[in-house]
Amino acid sequence: MTPPPNVPIASVPAPGPGAWAEARSRLRRAATTEPGRLRILGAVLALVVVAFGTVTGFEVADRADAADDVVSRSQPLSADAADIYRSLADADTAAAGAFLSGPQEPADIRERYARDISTASRLLVEAAASTDGSSESGREIATLNEGLPRYTGLVERARAANRQGLPLGGAYLRYANQQMTTQLLPAAQRLYDAETARLHRDDADARDLPYASLVLGLVAVAALVWAQRRDQRLTNRVFNQGLLAATAASVVVLLWLATAHTLARSGLTEAQEHGQSSLQVLNTARISSLKARANENLTLVARGSVLTDDGLNDKYETDYTAGMAALTGALDRAGELADDEEGRGPLSEAASRAGEWRQRHQAARAMDDAGDYEGALSRIIGPKESTGQSFDQIDAALKRALDHEQAEFGRAAEGGRDALTALPLGAAGLAVLGAAGIVVGINRRLSEYR
Repeated sequence: MTPPPNVPIASVPAPGPGAWAEARSRLRRAATTEPGRLRILGAVLALVVVAFGTVTGFEVADRADAADDVVSRSQPLSADAADIYRSLADADTAAAGAFLSGPQEPADIRERYARDISTASRLLVEAAASTDGSSESGREIATLNEGLPRYTGLVERARAANRQGLPLGGAYLRYANQQMTTQLLPAAQRLYDAETARLHRDDADARDLPYASLVLGLVAVAALVWAQRRDQRLTNRVFNQGLLAATAASVVVLLWLATAHTLARSGLTEAQEHGQSSLQVLNTARISSLKARANENLTLVARGSVLTDDGLNDKYETDYTAGMAALTGALDRAGELADDEEGRGPLSEAASRAGEWRQRHQAARAMDDAGDYEGALSRIIGPKESTGQSFDQIDAALKRALDHEQAEFGRAAEGGRDALTALPLGAAGLAVLGAAGIVVGINRRLSEYR
């Protein structure tokens, strides 16, 4: 339908500028006046200060979580993995010692074996509860849980045969030792290595510098100082109380961040250098002594029936010598790391007992080589002046050294963690205070234009 004649057609208004264009236009107009510039400056300053507080809170919280993992998860799991290894190795040593004692094993040795197996089983359950089953640690825990019942079954067969006076008992015991040394102990070692690697990763995460927070802090302080200098040039006033409060809050957060992280790094570094390093070496020493003791016992059980791959030497005697060499090297290294008399004292005793152990072992080997098996046996498992006595004294000394270094690690690591505890919340609160100070300071200036 066409419109009637002489009736004008309404014109369509031209489209206006878009919302973004309008906003940009208003911003340009505001930037040409001092009140507008002050509003923009206040918004930017508040945004930078809030960003500083937020990033600081997140970065420090992340490092505090890593430090807490070092104290409450990674290091305890690493220590438990070392105890699993030690318990398994000691159980193997006790099993051989009980076998050597004859058909009626001494109650204390039998109890020691049962206690070691119980400890290893309990720690494996606890480790499994704290570990992802698909991880490397989870797989090693599964290997240990599968292999431990087989090992204990072989030991019980060896005991039963030994009680009946059957030579087959020695074969069962040697096979049990083979299961321990080729399957269980390597799996326990890999578990310890995996947990120790996780400890090092958590430690590195906790000590990582908060670069973003430090940079934002410096930018915030520099921007606030510049804003106050600008305000001074325009008004000839020395201070803007709001901006001064914001600057003070930002400086406090920046100094708190630098101080807290320095203290945290210092504590965690001390824990790593004088605690964890010593613990690793002491665990190596203790494990080496256990291996040496197990191989010494098996030397009498096998009585030369098991040779090295080249067929020239007794395998267990060769492994005993290697274990004693590893023990000596670990004791020397631990002595270098010990930083006080309480840590060095047990190590000196252990080194002295290790020398005594060697002498008694040589005397026992001389008796055995001369055909005096009973005399050699008394030198190995006798209650007095035996290698077993030397081994027990070394193990007790190393236990004291481990307890001391564990306490030193805990003290230093907890101090490092605690240095970061309050900072995330404090940084957020001070950032809000700083932003409020900026708003007050800018509004105070804006009020002068009304």
